[in-house]
Amino acid sequence: MEDIYKTIAAPTNEVLFKDKGSKFFGYGFPIESEEDIKEALEEIKTKHSSARHHCYAWQIGIDQDKLQYRANDDGEPSNTAGMPIYGQIQSYDVTDVLIIVVRYFGGVKLGVGGLINAYRTTVQLCLDEASIVEKTIDTHFLISFEYKHMNNVMRIIKEKNLSIESQKMELSCEITVSIRKSKSEEIEKAFEQYYEVELSIL
Repeated sequence: MEDIYKTIAAPTNEVLFKDKGSKFFGYGFPIESEEDIKEALEEIKTKHSSARHHCYAWQIGIDQDKLQYRANDDGEPSNTAGMPIYGQIQSYDVTDVLIIVVRYFGGVKLGVGGLINAYRTTVQLCLDEASIVEKTIDTHFLISFEYKHMNNVMRIIKEKNLSIESQKMELSCEITVSIRKSKSEEIEKAFEQYYEVELSIL
């Protein structure tokens, strides 16, 4: 369905992958903003303050043309950490997610192929551990009307099973509602019959 996306429901438990003495700790976080990313990175850097590499990748957004993402190798050879992490975010088709992999060097170099494999495997363990949930992409409407139309408006809200986000009930009323994107045209049609009720997409 075009109005559904996948994300993780909650921060994941710590996962650990070992290769030739090197340890890779993986963590997943649901995120909505760059502020969330900063907080999660600070938390993990504090927890693993003696590690040399705190590599990560994140993606925010639902529409393909508005996606924001970033991949960071944090001192590892170019494209051996951040992009393999981001590749798994794409592979699991999740968004609004941050994956951090912390590496402790074990004394033996893994080489480019070994590093890519280690970071990729750690993320797979992390996302297999995660609770991946489907969410609907919603359209938000502002309904503006005079109090005398209250019964008609509330009847449509109930019939169409709209979620009320906020409301202001005075002489002139405003209600903010949401519905999954695929049903938004249906809602516009339902209100067409009441020409004094104004419906606008937020």
